[in-house]
Amino acid sequence: MNTLLLPASDDSVAQAADLIKNGELVGFPTETVYGLGADALNARAVLDIFAAKGRPADNPLIVHIARWEEMEPLCHVNGMARKLADAFWPGPLTLILPKKELVPREVTAGLDSVAIRMPSHPVARALIEKSGCPIAAPSGNRSGRPSPTLARHMMEDMDGRIPLILDGGPCDVGVESTVVALTGDVATVLRPGGVTPEMIAAVLGEVQVADSVMRPLKEGEAAPSPGMKHKHYAPKAHMTLYEGEAEAVARRIKEEYDCLDGAEKGLILAASGHLALYGSRSCADLGQDEWAAAHNIFALLRQADADGVTRVFSESWPENGVGLAVMNRMARAAGFDIVQV
Repeated sequence: MNTLLLPASDDSVAQAADLIKNGELVGFPTETVYGLGADALNARAVLDIFAAKGRPADNPLIVHIARWEEMEPLCHVNGMARKLADAFWPGPLTLILPKKELVPREVTAGLDSVAIRMPSHPVARALIEKSGCPIAAPSGNRSGRPSPTLARHMMEDMDGRIPLILDGGPCDVGVESTVVALTGDVATVLRPGGVTPEMIAAVLGEVQVADSVMRPLKEGEAAPSPGMKHKHYAPKAHMTLYEGEAEAVARRIKEEYDCLDGAEKGLILAASGHLALYGSRSCADLGQDEWAAAHNIFALLRQADADGVTRVFSESWPENGVGLAVMNRMARAAGFDIVQV
């Protein structure tokens, strides 16, 4: 298959919508990361998503809509959902609600709930509207790889696997949407993202964060949200996170970096204000704060792969605000190899 990479325009979005209508897959930009989309109501097309990604079929997908009224046929809506949608939609927030029969079980990995999001990216919204159907879409990478925040990242993973990728420029947020379950009495964050637990609590008054956000799921434990069950976001290199005071972390990282043998190539990921602590060693700038780190992390991991890096040593971020989302992604990318300094 010849994969086209086209700048997003009225014509290319219409071409992509025709593919969706015909049961094909399309890569498209959102404000979080690039997605791999298909008609959410076409079970065969949904299965093609799993095949193209090499994604385990027990990992649920997110259904993307463009208007509130498109939600009603898909799930049972409650008051918490309406409040959060009013506050954060369109935007990087996914709501998990009890599904209706219209949604194929292939989308939900057999669960009785469905994840729904209204993206804010104009290309994503135009594609949904022109396709005339909700679009099921995980991130547009091969399963387990860092998510794509540029169209060329998606092309690296999906060239020859899908017919078309729409190039809408770099993604603003840089990490996948916040996923919050609204199937119980209290909203529960299952995957942190750009809409933080603190922001959700300000709307609802109460929110829980699942303990699985910062640990691997146990053997046999169900994955109620994308990005939880299997190893995600990982570079080809072995990655380790270091937590502690900045100068102590820098000393430990430098010690381990300097022990690499000649066959290994190391890279240090550090906050902008800490780069000077590492001297002439190979470093990449995570950014000045957690929002910058969220925007940069996946692109840096992909660049590490392109540069042949075999060992990544990374600083950590406080697990509050969007820092929780950054640490969730980095911990899973590192396979939870976290060193307390």
